[in-house]
Amino acid sequence: MPETPADVKPTYRSDVTVELVKHTAGDSDVLWAARVSTAGEQSLEELSRDPERSKGLINYLMRDRHGSPFEHNSMTFFISAPIFVFREFMRHRVGWSYNEESGRYRQLEPVFYVPDAERRLVQEGRPGKYTFVEGTQAQQELTGRAMEDAYAHAYEAYREMLDAGVAREVARSVLPVGLYSSMYATCNARSLMHFLGLRTQHEDARVPSFPQREIEMVGERMEQHWAALMPLTYAAFNANGRIAP
Repeated sequence: MPETPADVKPTYRSDVTVELVKHTAGDSDVLWAARVSTAGEQSLEELSRDPERSKGLINYLMRDRHGSPFEHNSMTFFISAPIFVFREFMRHRVGWSYNEESGRYRQLEPVFYVPDAERRLVQEGRPGKYTFVEGTQAQQELTGRAMEDAYAHAYEAYREMLDAGVAREVARSVLPVGLYSSMYATCNARSLMHFLGLRTQHEDARVPSFPQREIEMVGERMEQHWAALMPLTYAAFNANGRIAP
């Protein structure tokens, strides 16, 4: 039987949720991993030392792209975002683990993405050399109306099939990629740096990137959490052009 009352109406969001649910991540993780190559078991002393004293080593590793010391840590995020964001997100496979909400095993809630007025709607230029500019009031109104109408119709069809006894895994086929989903994503600092280098725009980036705004919103929030956990590594990342080592 459907778990959601039949009179529940779709709701609309323009934001994303990113929560750091657990971690084992600190700048000292980079140092003991790097120093084992020359100090062996004495590298364990780095566990109790102030990493600030060795920020030069972290910068050296980042600058010369000695990447493996940045893998000995872990961060797990809970993320709620439109499905189309997750389809882009899961292009990142090395150093990432994912578990996503399943439309086979639960009835999906009617929460959908509608961009707010700050989301630039109009693309100008050719592929590889384009920019996004503000939409007109008419374009913004059309976008919101068309999305909400389509979402409401799709979810009504979904509920109609569920009420008729059609399996969830079949009925979900009518739902659009603007539907919100949720997942846990686990990564290390090296894999996160690679993600940020591609999925965010930043003034310190040596290589420009042109991410879709919605996945950039996720990246910005993950970056805030990571910067607080590993400030020396984060500073070295920015100082060296935001290129993953």
